[in-house]
Amino acid sequence: MSITVNGLDELKKLAGSDLGTSEWIEVTQERIDTFADATGDHQWIHVDPERAKEGPFGGPIAHGYLTLSLFIPLFTELLDVQGVTTKVNYGLNKVRFPSPVKVGSRIRLTANLAEVEEVPGGVQITVEGAIEIEGASKPAAVLQSLSRFYA
Repeated sequence: MSITVNGLDELKKLAGSDLGTSEWIEVTQERIDTFADATGDHQWIHVDPERAKEGPFGGPIAHGYLTLSLFIPLFTELLDVQGVTTKVNYGLNKVRFPSPVKVGSRIRLTANLAEVEEVPGGVQITVEGAIEIEGASKPAAVLQSLSRFYA
């Protein structure tokens, strides 16, 4: 369920809030192959299912950066900021990939809005998130993301 705010003042009031949990999405071989084509990263552990069966993970796994890139569509399920002119990714403070995402796994995001600070013309938010793997004891990714919203 998405939290909707209208404008920077309402966004500021959410500082320190739990943003909840997104819906699950499946990480398919097709998604992995498309990411490999887009980035030029065709390492066999991602795109060669037969060879990957004999590899360290028992099958193909998603690229770490593919998992990270899914933060945005998962995050937009949690927070909808309206009444602003521009929304941009500003960067990452921390990212770790504690557990691989195997083909066919489902992932979701749990997040909280750790900080909202003013920047010229807008605000910068710091979101602390974990991309969880259904049924796994460790998350696929743990991250601290920075985004900016301008009036």
